[in-house]
Amino acid sequence: MIQPEIYAAEVKEGMARQRLFFAGGETREPAFRIRQLKNLGKAIDAFESQILDALRQDLGKSREEAWLTEISIVQSEIRLHIRHLKKWSARRRVRTPLHLFPSKSYREFEPFGVVLILSPWNYPFQLLINPLIGAISAGNCAVLKPSPFCVATNEVIKKMIARVFPPEFVCVIEGDGEQTQTLLKEAFDFIFFTGSPAFGKEVMKAASEHLTPVVLELGGKSPCIVDCGSKIDQAAKKIVWGKLLNAGQTCVAPDYLLVHHSLEQTLIAALIRYMTEFYGKDASVSPYYPRIITRSALRRLRPYLNDGEVVFGGEVNEENRFMGPVIIRNVKPDSALMQNEIFGPILPVLTYKNINEAVAYINARPKPLALYYFGKPSNGKKIIEQIPSGGACINDVILHLANHHLPFGGVGNSGMGKYHGQDSFRTFSNERAVLISSSKIDFPFKYVPFKYFSIVKKII
Repeated sequence: MIQPEIYAAEVKEGMARQRLFFAGGETREPAFRIRQLKNLGKAIDAFESQILDALRQDLGKSREEAWLTEISIVQSEIRLHIRHLKKWSARRRVRTPLHLFPSKSYREFEPFGVVLILSPWNYPFQLLINPLIGAISAGNCAVLKPSPFCVATNEVIKKMIARVFPPEFVCVIEGDGEQTQTLLKEAFDFIFFTGSPAFGKEVMKAASEHLTPVVLELGGKSPCIVDCGSKIDQAAKKIVWGKLLNAGQTCVAPDYLLVHHSLEQTLIAALIRYMTEFYGKDASVSPYYPRIITRSALRRLRPYLNDGEVVFGGEVNEENRFMGPVIIRNVKPDSALMQNEIFGPILPVLTYKNINEAVAYINARPKPLALYYFGKPSNGKKIIEQIPSGGACINDVILHLANHHLPFGGVGNSGMGKYHGQDSFRTFSNERAVLISSSKIDFPFKYVPFKYFSIVKKII
């Protein structure tokens, strides 16, 4: 393990190189940014097979799931930024009030400088590279800090980044929790963090020492309401798909179900049918069923099986980091299962008799990252208006994240700040106000002793 003082010195040296490169002004040119994004896209194509193999090794993801949930999202984002960057980065003239005549006013976007991107382990490629696209698009230099748990994926990312970017522009710095704390002591110009609310608080605390702006993409318990009027078979299929992507290790996965009591048995039967249809009677031999990231993460999940009545699944193999799909009912609201974000393939089913009960239950808890509703769309619109959340879907799950024309982010305990598409460009930019006054005319109204003040009051 590298010595703390050596690690700190390397971090300072790397940041100094990036600050010097940024000061040169090259990153401010849209043509430079577009060229770098194109280079990144080509590099991802070249490393695609290695990325997919690494994700299989770290998380047991099939090549199909890994491509759909990691590579395709990133490549789509790159294409969008290349296509629109010149327009997004152009200075925009805005109206100027009469009393400021003959000045001209503009909005413009400038890069922050050197930014830090801290990514988690559950989507180790997408959640590191997607923010990087925004950082490059906005004209920043970037330090990338991946999670230490995805060893194989990190190795591929390091090779890819080193091949496509000079380290004074983009670099990867690895490290454990203690080394991350060392990294956070530096005065970055912007920090983008994806991870747990608990560590998000530490990031925000460290950033406050330098008054560094932050975006926190956190998580929480994203509820899914299944109401009267829903198409049960379709709802079950979509819920199983969304819940078991990456074996439930998805920040916007349906964390628990709130089901109208008259639909409980029918829905559970449909959920079981699709879990079996997708992954077979023994998910451990399915080529499409992922693994839990570490044995310690599996040990965290295992006690949750005691917090209610398991009606389906419950198979665990610690050696293979395997936990099969689980449906659990009769869960007490104050149990650990219902207090913590599950981040695994366990699906609690709770019931309600009146929709107002479901709304009250959700609103009594921290604001979720995502909210899902199955039922009549007209009812769904009314329900989601009553429940604050980072994002929402009616009659689907997760897909709002895949639309880069929609902002993605949390609210309250589930995060702050938005990204994806143009929102990424805006997030990694400082929107600056610029006013240009004429040097030919200088009205005396603003100067002491404020002549014609009664006229000025009427104009302003």
